[in-house]
Amino acid sequence: MDQSFLVMLSNLLHLHNSLDPTTSLLSDTLSSTTANPSSLLHSSSIAPLLFFTIASVLSYVSSTRPSSSPPNPNAATNTTTNNNPNTTTTNNASSDYSVSAFRALSTEHIWSLEAPLRDAHWRSLYGLSYPVFTTVVDKLKPHIALSNLSLPSDYAVAMVLSRLAHGLSAKTIAARYSLDPYLVSKITNMVTRLLATKLYPEFIKIPVGRRRLLETTQAFEELTSLPNMCGAIDTTPVHLRSTPNSNPNLNPYRCRYGYPSLLLQVVSDHKKIFWDVCVKAPGGTDDATHFRDSLLYHRLTSGDVVWDKVISLRGHHVRPYVVGDWCFPLLPFLLTPFSPSGMGTPAQNLFDGMLMKGRSVVVEAIALLKGRWKILQDLNTGVHHAPQTIVACCVLHNLCQIAREPEPELWKEPDESGPPPRVMDSEKSFHYYGEKLRQALADDLHHKLSSR
Repeated sequence: MDQSFLVMLSNLLHLHNSLDPTTSLLSDTLSSTTANPSSLLHSSSIAPLLFFTIASVLSYVSSTRPSSSPPNPNAATNTTTNNNPNTTTTNNASSDYSVSAFRALSTEHIWSLEAPLRDAHWRSLYGLSYPVFTTVVDKLKPHIALSNLSLPSDYAVAMVLSRLAHGLSAKTIAARYSLDPYLVSKITNMVTRLLATKLYPEFIKIPVGRRRLLETTQAFEELTSLPNMCGAIDTTPVHLRSTPNSNPNLNPYRCRYGYPSLLLQVVSDHKKIFWDVCVKAPGGTDDATHFRDSLLYHRLTSGDVVWDKVISLRGHHVRPYVVGDWCFPLLPFLLTPFSPSGMGTPAQNLFDGMLMKGRSVVVEAIALLKGRWKILQDLNTGVHHAPQTIVACCVLHNLCQIAREPEPELWKEPDESGPPPRVMDSEKSFHYYGEKLRQALADDLHHKLSSR
């Protein structure tokens, strides 16, 4: 029994004795229990009904009052599950992951750490360092404020980032943060939508500015010896945990690897920063069809994207171009290998090797994307919210690359294969010019390297 409670009870008895002297024996007995609480159990005195009623109330209050020790924001959360699989009890969730605990961690404790230790701790929780985290919060805060969200902006962003970085479900996050799963899903949808719309134009941009374009083409030329390359394109299926169609044989979301997915198409520069992102098709769509349906394709074929940097090479005007594998159509602004099996001429095989070397940056960028934001390894959001979640992760990837965040372990994609796409009637002139341009680049490359 709590010592302070016994003192309180003793004082109550003394007050009662002044009103009713017949209870002095009980008062003496209780006074002795202050030194030896167990002696109260052996007392044979009987207190009035009123005293025991009050004592019972005081005992209940004493047993239910919370501990005075402050919560530890770094303490681990222990979760135990009953025999009922649908019932989960989370211990210390309200103290470990409360708003006040998070604020203490982010404003006081975090600055008491050395910067490398601080940022490593933050990356383990939210996938990025504390300075990058504050950048995301500052840019989203005005938009989050308009939603009248009951949670602080930094708390909401931290919750969503922890879900994206660790691939956690809404139920798991809800248990961890003592929130309703529906509210977690709602906040996730809001934050990912803001990332995919408000921050996309700022952090995912085609390199049309002369300074950036020059830097990109020069970096690719140092890597591949091919002039005027400005990016590499590739696609990757993003695994979906659930799809609208449950029939695997009729499911358009089923990708070439056999699982349901959405198809993500990205174009990367030499720094593995995406300058175009498109998620428009189920995973069963082939790369060429997805590319032809993208906004980038329509902007390039219509001449909407104007690149001023033009070079002359063997009688051809070579504008900036991207490179892809043989699953994409051959066009003047998208060059692909001559042969996937290395059956071309020496010049063509040399060109193919250098082209695939340039393409390796986008392969590695995708591996970084899925390694850093593990939710893309098994996307557990609804299909309608999946595209914005994928694009949001691409925006966050660019933020990390721009800030030169340490690169995590790469996500290994299966080796892909597939036939080259057929030439569309509307693309015949583009395809013809692409063939001429590719051969001119191959001949020039072979001549340049063989003369060294």
